Amino acid sequence: MPRAAVLREIGEPLEVLDLELEEPKAGEIEVTIAASGICHSDLSVQRGIVGVPRPVVLGHEGAGIVTRIGRDVTSVSEGEHVVLSWVPSCGHCAWCRRDEAYLCASGQQAADAGRMLDGTTRLQHDDTHVHQMSALGTFAERIVVPVQSAVRIPNDVPWELAALIGCGVLTGIGAATRTASIRPGDVVAVFGCGGVGLNVLQGARLAGAGRIIAVDTSPAKLALATRFGATDAVNASEVDSVAALKELTGGVGVDVSFEVIGLETTIQQALRAARRGGQTILVGMPDRDAMIPMRALAAVYGARTIRGCWYGSSLPQIDVPRILDLHERGEIELRALISGELGLDDVNRGLDDLAAGSATRSVIRFGV
Repeated sequence: MPRAAVLREIGEPLEVLDLELEEPKAGEIEVTIAASGICHSDLSVQRGIVGVPRPVVLGHEGAGIVTRIGRDVTSVSEGEHVVLSWVPSCGHCAWCRRDEAYLCASGQQAADAGRMLDGTTRLQHDDTHVHQMSALGTFAERIVVPVQSAVRIPNDVPWELAALIGCGVLTGIGAATRTASIRPGDVVAVFGCGGVGLNVLQGARLAGAGRIIAVDTSPAKLALATRFGATDAVNASEVDSVAALKELTGGVGVDVSFEVIGLETTIQQALRAARRGGQTILVGMPDRDAMIPMRALAAVYGARTIRGCWYGSSLPQIDVPRILDLHERGEIELRALISGELGLDDVNRGLDDLAAGSATRSVIRFGV
């Protein structure tokens, strides 16, 4: 019986419980989790900002070893190492056919419901069905997932680095290299320098941005941002961030602004910071009632582009190997993203650190 961190009620701490795990069915695999990152989206589910049926095992950023395979599974084998993707893609819906697997209809439905692609669950506790966040639930020792969620990786990739790729790294780098249209020499601003924001910074560098401005209220995060590609830093707790960005750009504004927090106030700042003809990319997970505070005339008159970014517009089967190759060549940072490692029993401390802004990415390590 695997141990897992379960959310029973909104706003309550997670409970580490022993769960019953069914064997994988057709098109599914069992994965023994080796490491899982603690992401802000986990906190959003705990707070009720993102609705997921409960009880639910949280965690959607993980990596592990395939320990069992279900019927008709041919793409992975037992013993292989995998990074897990939180949007399993069917490969044949209207979005998958347009190379938008991150918007897969059936995959997103399963992720939202916390169930497998067939609409059922694989975990139980005292005869109660337990859901899995994003059809994963990586805060668990072992899970069953759709095989479409698994991306094979070399066996020598350190677990703590592999885990981060599945969400924060793909989302951040993808936001800059896939969702946005950054031209060489562009001026970019990134509002929020947590785990995802740091990856937006290095994605902007990969895309050829000439000036990359980090915006945050934490001096420690701004200092770390320079390691990930920031050329300038704006401490939003000390100055008006929009005014500072306008001053840095001679009154014009930035070519591309990224909002990676999900707050109406910072969304508005990111919109105001973009130049006429510029882009604003919304990456952070907002509250369900949050609005984009902008007059339509300002968008039309200013020829401004506002784009939502889901999972960095990523194609995991392509982008995970690409990320690993970039890291192998020393072109991106991964290890510096990790602010600490902890055990499953310390998961609530990791969530509290994230909420307090004192952690970029805590990683849960399992005994693998």
